[in-house]
Amino acid sequence: MSTISNVVQSLDVPSFIATLSQAAAAFRDGGDRPNAQAVIAAMLAAEKVAKQQRLTHPLEALLGHWRLCFTTLSKVNGQSPLARKGIYVPKIAQAQISFTQPVDVESNGHGGEIGNQIQVGSILFQVTGSFHYPGKKNLLVFDFNQAQFSMFGKTLYSGNFGSGTETVSLEQRAISKLPFFTFFLVTPNFIAARGRGGGLALWVRTFEL
Repeated sequence: MSTISNVVQSLDVPSFIATLSQAAAAFRDGGDRPNAQAVIAAMLAAEKVAKQQRLTHPLEALLGHWRLCFTTLSKVNGQSPLARKGIYVPKIAQAQISFTQPVDVESNGHGGEIGNQIQVGSILFQVTGSFHYPGKKNLLVFDFNQAQFSMFGKTLYSGNFGSGTETVSLEQRAISKLPFFTFFLVTPNFIAARGRGGGLALWVRTFEL
């Protein structure tokens, strides 16, 4: 039976952490970026380690604001390297996701508010809703129900998005009918996850509100 240390050594953990750290730092501060194939391979290695070691991440580590750094263009797995395509998000298109908990959050502490926005120049589109993170398999389910669209600082639309309301809590709804992320790598500076559609994404922490 392989020990955890053997698994880590076989997957060259320092290498994939270094690659993703370099990608995050270069995106945030400038510098040489690892190519797309290297970033995808590093995320797949991180995901494999997380599954084999059954790593879990506390919700507190996810809270905050995260800028989308890199994303794949389609579903990615370890069997088809030629089909792995991904891009660094252009600086002109600022995409950000946030996870927050109100002061009066329920005692179970597994839920909160999610926000997602993209800004291109003076055009800003935001959606907000709720998330549930029970901690099992690092799965975070969410649903957006409000949206806002503005241009040049003027709000052109603010109202319902999708169903617009939540008559049933996320905990009671089937995961198969909800969007979700499975976070396989969480650090103070960047996080990585696989979405419901099978794509991979890397976000960098931002302290901007």
